[in-house]
Amino acid sequence: MKVLILSNSCYGLYLFRREIVEALLNLNYEVYISVPNDARVAKFVDIGCHFIETRISRHGMNPITDFMLLMKYKSMLKELKPDIVFTYTIKPNVYGGLACQMCKVPYLANITGLGVAIQNGGILQKISMTMYKMGLKGAKRVFFQNSENHHFMTENAIVTSPTTILPGSGVNLERYAYAEYPSEEDGIHFLFVGRIMKDKGIDELLETAKKIKDIYSNVVFDVIGEYDGLYESVIKMAHKEAVIQYHGWQEDIRPFYRACHCVVLPSYHEGMSNVLLEGAAIGRPLIASDIPGCREIVQNGVNGFLCEARNSDSLYKAIIKMLHINNKEKQNMGKQSRSLVELIFDRKIIIKKYLDEIYIKS
Repeated sequence: MKVLILSNSCYGLYLFRREIVEALLNLNYEVYISVPNDARVAKFVDIGCHFIETRISRHGMNPITDFMLLMKYKSMLKELKPDIVFTYTIKPNVYGGLACQMCKVPYLANITGLGVAIQNGGILQKISMTMYKMGLKGAKRVFFQNSENHHFMTENAIVTSPTTILPGSGVNLERYAYAEYPSEEDGIHFLFVGRIMKDKGIDELLETAKKIKDIYSNVVFDVIGEYDGLYESVIKMAHKEAVIQYHGWQEDIRPFYRACHCVVLPSYHEGMSNVLLEGAAIGRPLIASDIPGCREIVQNGVNGFLCEARNSDSLYKAIIKMLHINNKEKQNMGKQSRSLVELIFDRKIIIKKYLDEIYIKS
């Protein structure tokens, strides 16, 4: 049985869906991955996958390049004749879905988040909704990562296929094993991990960090991630002034999770935050925006605190709350985080859902 996986990033595929690929290979399925080339492609090839290099412009809507992507997918399907296709991320969902409809190949789509265009409204939202509706029209099943994304897409009749809500991409509980809570003798570390951009709440984080640092000399804000050009000078200055400790992009974030006392994500929108899941698995309390994709992971007052998105005062108050509880209380919050992911967000749950759907189609 041939399985084709379409995604806009090998990096994301490797971090969050490697286990489903391994499960398919272990069942002797022939697995093809269609992604842009990067260093992680070799890791998939080494375990037995076939790689098809596919260039994708992740941002923007260029009719020519998008049409070329559609034709690339159509040609790929005609040549491979896969038994089933998995599509992840926006453009593979839309153009991969359209190609599957043209070639009459069954496909399963995954909505990992609605994207900036839909979240921000306006004409781009209308265009995106129309494209999504066309691409998802023939899906055998559409997987969602949170109930509010599901509600939006079904209530607006964008998705009419059968649907399933998954607990995000889940988290590998062995890779992100529980770690004892660290001492606060060398400072209290708040960790932000993510693309450094406006929609991740970086403006609110920097404003809050400056206010906190003016009061608490023992608090450290660790920031990990790549910045876009708009934030280069801002991040460099914040690091120089010791408002944050900027660590750039990191291949393995686990040492930073283990060293931190709290994971912070003041994002504007998420599908289901992998950063929060990973931090929770390692046993850390969380502070995050009260939005879909975060509030499912952060139980306010139990394993962390929720704050209002786009509101630095609300974020500030949440961090102050965390600072006002003692180390033992934070440790107990971290244990609640671990218990939650063990119960709901184990990646094995997601793998079983996917495999059950493949068995139905086969």
